[in-house]
Amino acid sequence: MSKITFLGAGSTIFAKNVLGDCMLTPSVDGFEFALFDIDHQRLEDSENMLNNLKTSLGSNVTIRAYTNRKEALRGAKYVVNAIQVGGYEPSTVIDFEIPKKYGLRQTIGDTIGIGGIFRALRTIPVMLDFAKDIEEVCPDAWFLNYTNPMAALTGAMLRYTNVKTVGLCHSVQAAVPKLFEALDLDDEGVQWKIAGINHLAWLLEVSKDGKDLYPEIKKRAAIKQQEKHEDMVRFELMNRFGYYVTESSEHNAEYHPYFIKKNYPELIEKFNIPLDEYPRRCVNQIRDWEKMREEIVNNQNLTHERSHEYASYIIEAMETDQPFRLHGNVLNEGGLISNLPAKAVVEVPSLVDRNGITPCYVGELPEQLAALNRTNINTQLMTIEAAMSGNREHIYQAAMLDPHTAAELSIDDIVSLCDDLIEAHGDMLPEFQKKPTYV
Repeated sequence: MSKITFLGAGSTIFAKNVLGDCMLTPSVDGFEFALFDIDHQRLEDSENMLNNLKTSLGSNVTIRAYTNRKEALRGAKYVVNAIQVGGYEPSTVIDFEIPKKYGLRQTIGDTIGIGGIFRALRTIPVMLDFAKDIEEVCPDAWFLNYTNPMAALTGAMLRYTNVKTVGLCHSVQAAVPKLFEALDLDDEGVQWKIAGINHLAWLLEVSKDGKDLYPEIKKRAAIKQQEKHEDMVRFELMNRFGYYVTESSEHNAEYHPYFIKKNYPELIEKFNIPLDEYPRRCVNQIRDWEKMREEIVNNQNLTHERSHEYASYIIEAMETDQPFRLHGNVLNEGGLISNLPAKAVVEVPSLVDRNGITPCYVGELPEQLAALNRTNINTQLMTIEAAMSGNREHIYQAAMLDPHTAAELSIDDIVSLCDDLIEAHGDMLPEFQKKPTYV
């Protein structure tokens, strides 16, 4: 029996989306869905939910929950990763509240920035443990990573393990439809080209019937900027740098040094930036879960429609040899994007079939876009260096290279902030507890 293993299966809604999609994929008929999570109650919830969904959809997959990770992975053909190490409490709270004491504010904190750095540092060791198990009990499995920070985690897996890994995010496939909806444009028949890095990929071309749509997009965006809306940062970036970026304004506000500045508090209002958005979202989700739980977990009439998440389409393409095109996060080997570093993880068009995932050559990005990507790549690569070396000074350096952190804090304050975060995370970062000795 072929097997899909879902790590972090206690993420019940996401498990419903990804594995519900797989239930609606004929080529997955008869597979085992192996569920693993360290939270046994949430694991049981997901198992119940998926069994109900299986019945209502008439699927003949097998749902099985495991409390032993290695057994969950044994013999898997595909592994879906959706973990969050440290959860909302204590880790996310620490990542947001300690930087506030230094006047450093964040919106999401899961990609780069000080929050992204520390999320990566506590997650990479767990991912490497996964890799050891995979190399032992399912060495041919494809590892489909949905966990953030996408570039740092995927880069660590690709550079330091033998696991076949691709990073998956839904920001690319949602970018053009949401942009056109916001500007009251019809996206039917539109052709587009996107490439860059995760959460900072660029709409390089957009056309319909051979006509470049960027002039009309920029015209409408300029008008829309005269009123408050949720995408003001992205429209400002497009105005200043010439191209639309895939991920949301709430994310991009903290990827650059221009928008969240303690000496310019008026920018928060001007660009409608939702500070502390991720902790607020977590609190709301925790509050609402018990209300939703009965409806989702124990609903024997639960239904599902196939989503735009990539996992089921990848599996379908590999199982049937019917090609599928996606935007995957892969190493920039061979200069897929020729003006970005080779060690970087880039988000580029990729073809999937029985042979696996084949990234497509993009060439050079416009230089201003490559420059913006490189500022984020610097921090990503230095964060991986810190995680793999156990060298505390590399954490300081990753933070010093982060555009937002460096724009706000002095070097001494960055070092002090990192020390406070390392101490607060404690056992989550055991290898970094000893401070370096300076001569």
